[in-house]
Amino acid sequence: MKINRIFTLCALAGSLFLSAHSVSAQSENGGDQGGRRNRGGGGNFDPAQFQQRMMDNVRDQLGFTNDTEWSAIQPLIQKVMDARRDVGMGGMSRLFRGRSSGGDQGGSRRGGGMFGQSSPEAEALQKALDDNSPAAQVKAALEKYRSTQRDKETKLETAQNALKQVLTVKQEAQAALLGLVN
Repeated sequence: MKINRIFTLCALAGSLFLSAHSVSAQSENGGDQGGRRNRGGGGNFDPAQFQQRMMDNVRDQLGFTNDTEWSAIQPLIQKVMDARRDVGMGGMSRLFRGRSSGGDQGGSRRGGGMFGQSSPEAEALQKALDDNSPAAQVKAALEKYRSTQRDKETKLETAQNALKQVLTVKQEAQAALLGLVN
């Protein structure tokens, strides 16, 4: 069940990212140019603006109209979102970015933007796999990676519990539907 929620959140985040990027590029380039769409270039996707829209949506969904209340709760929500990204998107980001065959190719697999940075443990595990390392070395790298993921999950649970303490029952229920809390 938990993995399904992670996959759903990843798919949703990826869809939002792609649709926001597409709309941004189309509006900047006039959409259709000479009968064909401009699919090149990076557009003007602004991760901070995307994150602000997400926060505004969460604020609306949780029913906060008072700026003072929102400014007290917003950092708690941000901590949950950051921790969820670290837990759920760390490895999933490779699905969205793809992966080059062979070596690192100048850092092409290193994350950024809405997917966060790859952890050193994930990079070490990937390198062990890419280098076709012996099973014992892969197993050791895998255990370090899993340990780091467990730490990130603990951080997420702590952030979720802190958020739940300040929400009403209805807000907590809505936050659960948004995937912010369990």
